[in-house]
Amino acid sequence: MNSKPTTSAVTPAHITGFVLAVLLTAIPFTAVGLNLLAPQTTILVIAITAVVQIIVHLRFFLDIRIKSDRPRANISLVFAVVLLFIMIGGTIWIMTDLAFRMGH
Repeated sequence: MNSKPTTSAVTPAHITGFVLAVLLTAIPFTAVGLNLLAPQTTILVIAITAVVQIIVHLRFFLDIRIKSDRPRANISLVFAVVLLFIMIGGTIWIMTDLAFRMGH
């Protein structure tokens, strides 16, 4: 077998994505660790940075854009969104049911 190892070059887009990902991770950790905000505001900050983090990963690392000419990228994006709604909706459903059953 004559297979050559593939190497991937680090592009400026990867560096930008990495810096944004680190910042979007540090913001909620700082908000929680230093107890800077009210609890509801902290949860909102975590949720917003999580959504932005997903968009950063899709754009900079997976090279998936909303206005894409590639049908596979659009199908992947739709699948990711559906999966996200299932996971978030299921988590909220389970946690509220658990809280109800425990009397909180």
